[in-house]
Amino acid sequence: MPAPSRPIRIDAHVHLTRWWPDVARTGYRPGIEYSVRGLLAEMDQSRIDAALALQMFLAPSDEEAMVEGRSNYEASGHRLLPVATVDPTRGPEAVRQTVDRIEKERVIYGIKLYPGYLPFYPHDPRLEPVYELAHRRSLPVLLHQGDTLEGRGLLKFARPIEVDEVAGRYRDVRFVLCHLGNPWIDEAAEVLYKNPNVYADTSGLLPPAASRYFRASLPNTRETILRAIVGSGAPERFLFGSDWPLEEIGVAADLVESLPLLPGDNAAVLGGNAVRLFGLSFP
Repeated sequence: MPAPSRPIRIDAHVHLTRWWPDVARTGYRPGIEYSVRGLLAEMDQSRIDAALALQMFLAPSDEEAMVEGRSNYEASGHRLLPVATVDPTRGPEAVRQTVDRIEKERVIYGIKLYPGYLPFYPHDPRLEPVYELAHRRSLPVLLHQGDTLEGRGLLKFARPIEVDEVAGRYRDVRFVLCHLGNPWIDEAAEVLYKNPNVYADTSGLLPPAASRYFRASLPNTRETILRAIVGSGAPERFLFGSDWPLEEIGVAADLVESLPLLPGDNAAVLGGNAVRLFGLSFP
């Protein structure tokens, strides 16, 4: 994709999958065009150059999730960047097979894990082959953190403090705390402060757009993101993310753009940090 004349903008957290849970109910508005074309149109409206398309644990297999990610990458003109997923609860042999597939995959930008939705901690020994792969391939590991979309998830597995142990053990692996650990924002900021290999994204922090207090939530969420950046002292390790289709990309981007940060930091969070973390290039 050609490089634009303005600063690059990257949405580090979107989902486009046939296994998304009931987009008509969970999307930020009724009637979202939940397709490659619809997502690219919304990205264009908000001047988003590329997005990390996170594959889902709900897929029948990690392999099918990877195939879907590859298909969306090609159909989008290489703007939807595939991120694989691994489910350690399927057992050591399934993990080994998925690691082998990722190792052979030509285009892959990261690995997404879903503690909380699935019953495992980030420091689960079954994940050691995943972290070793991440080290070999220099792939960031994105971890679901905090609240879950459905009530069957277990929050105890998805607290930022649980990432501290594995971040300390694998200092050469970059970890991303998705959703800023919401509601454990201060805890996430401390894990970033302590561990220079830990990042966070700003995705999924807003309530449903139909909520009667949605407008009131916007300044509160802006303050939440700012508090985490200031508390961690690491604006270079924050990534803009929307969590589309849960959030409207433009609204989520405007929150980051309006943060009262030092010159250059807003653009870094909106894209520059992701370009460096995921090794993106724009000829």
